[in-house]
Amino acid sequence: MVSTKPYLVRAIYEWCSDQGFTPYLAARVDSSTRVPPGYAKGGQIVLNVGSDATNKLSMDNEAVSFQARFNGSVQLILIPMSNVLAVYARENGQGMAFEADVDEGEAFEEDASDDADRATGLELAPEPAEPPASPEPVKVEDDRQPPPRGGHLKIVK
Repeated sequence: MVSTKPYLVRAIYEWCSDQGFTPYLAARVDSSTRVPPGYAKGGQIVLNVGSDATNKLSMDNEAVSFQARFNGSVQLILIPMSNVLAVYARENGQGMAFEADVDEGEAFEEDASDDADRATGLELAPEPAEPPASPEPVKVEDDRQPPPRGGHLKIVK
């Protein structure tokens, strides 16, 4: 049975566009994800997928792919649908978050990724290293006020 995730991602994207909002897509970065090196933080990346920021946007049942400019250079972006973590409106945080799919990441073959590397000049993003487990939680005292309560998703620019 086909997952409902690609249909929901496309629906939220369309809703954002219809409302005049900027659709953002949060994704897990692993060996099957194609993003420019250095833009992923903590094994994740947040991308503006609005029509003003992308070219040749395709959202099918297997992946989200498009071209975007990073530092003035056009890059091909490929996010397997199993790696999509959220799609939401930048302006108000409304959208939908998804649980990370762990077992579906093998949808892309090695030969295809080698061809894409030669064609685009992009490298695979490295797998994030897992932080060492600490025996006890570390308490940090902080005098800063908590940020104002808004959407539950963090916007990364």
